[in-house]
Amino acid sequence: MKKIILTLLVIAAVSISPAFISDNVNAQQAPATRVIAYYFHGDFRCVTCHKLEQYSKEAIETNFKDALASGKLEFKAVNVEGRGNEHFVRDYQLYTKSLVISLIKDGKEMKAKNLDKIWEYGGNKEKFFAYVTDELNRFLEGA
Repeated sequence: MKKIILTLLVIAAVSISPAFISDNVNAQQAPATRVIAYYFHGDFRCVTCHKLEQYSKEAIETNFKDALASGKLEFKAVNVEGRGNEHFVRDYQLYTKSLVISLIKDGKEMKAKNLDKIWEYGGNKEKFFAYVTDELNRFLEGA
């Protein structure tokens, strides 16, 4: 009888997936309110498109280290031509490579903004960083 109980306990312990435990821990640690900065691109990417993504990522990583570390802010580069990502084009009415920031509360998007001036400031790193930083600060105030 003891062998049967011990065997059942071992089977139960082995059958609990570490990924399941990890996902639940991460879900519990994720803030209820957060901001996601999406850089949307397609399969074809020119030099400027790469630079806009690089500047976006660098501006965020440089100016929002604490928010990134806490999970209050995330940066995601997304290929809208990738399988399952097509909905972003409709959701945000995308027509070119874009940086979109989204405020999420309790799993629902409350507001979003396409930072369309990144194309205007792509030739001036200082203005680009200031623009992205100012817009993200406004969104993070609500987070």
